[in-house]
Amino acid sequence: MTCNSLKARLQARLDPVSDWSPERVAVRSDYDLNPDFSRPKVKLRPAAVLIPIIERDDGPSVLLTRRSDSLASHTGQIAFAGGRLDAGETALDAALREAWEEIALDPAVVEPLGLGDPYETGTGFLVTPVVGWLTAPPVVTASPAEVAEVFEAPWDFLMDPVNHRRDYYDQENGPRRWFWAMPYRERYIWGATAGILKGLFNRLYGEEAAPHQAAEADATESVE
Repeated sequence: MTCNSLKARLQARLDPVSDWSPERVAVRSDYDLNPDFSRPKVKLRPAAVLIPIIERDDGPSVLLTRRSDSLASHTGQIAFAGGRLDAGETALDAALREAWEEIALDPAVVEPLGLGDPYETGTGFLVTPVVGWLTAPPVVTASPAEVAEVFEAPWDFLMDPVNHRRDYYDQENGPRRWFWAMPYRERYIWGATAGILKGLFNRLYGEEAAPHQAAEADATESVE
């Protein structure tokens, strides 16, 4: 899919950034593949992540991070820059602030395109994905306390259903837990990050379509 056609599709199919509200409810969650798990009866804490899509000559890519090995939770996992909302913040505010704090991504180079489906994590967060567009590879610097590595993964790889796996692990003295995974080279993208990407795929392309098929449909629509 070309960068121009992808950007147009994102703008057409995502929720406008201005539609964000603290009253938004989860559309997808860690429980989608684990419907028999009981949800804790707690108020979900609002959070946001930034999904930066970078315009490149050889096709769009997505900026991801690997969390620091020194963190107390989710050590070494692949993630988007993001975190909980501070008082008075919108999802866009929080996503841009966290990206600046974690990888020094300048908010001025990010064009917000829209919001993905709110995602409930098993740890009690309601995460709003904020999709941003970058016209060139950004200058970033990882904050060592939070981020071990910053890297890009091709958009077409992440949006190809062939690369979407249902994996699991067996909990000690507990039921088997299933989750989405999208292994990319030596990096294992899984859990909420993969679940958010899967939700974005479904929002943009549907359950079966792949980006190249969507590009053909977009081309047909533009001709008509």
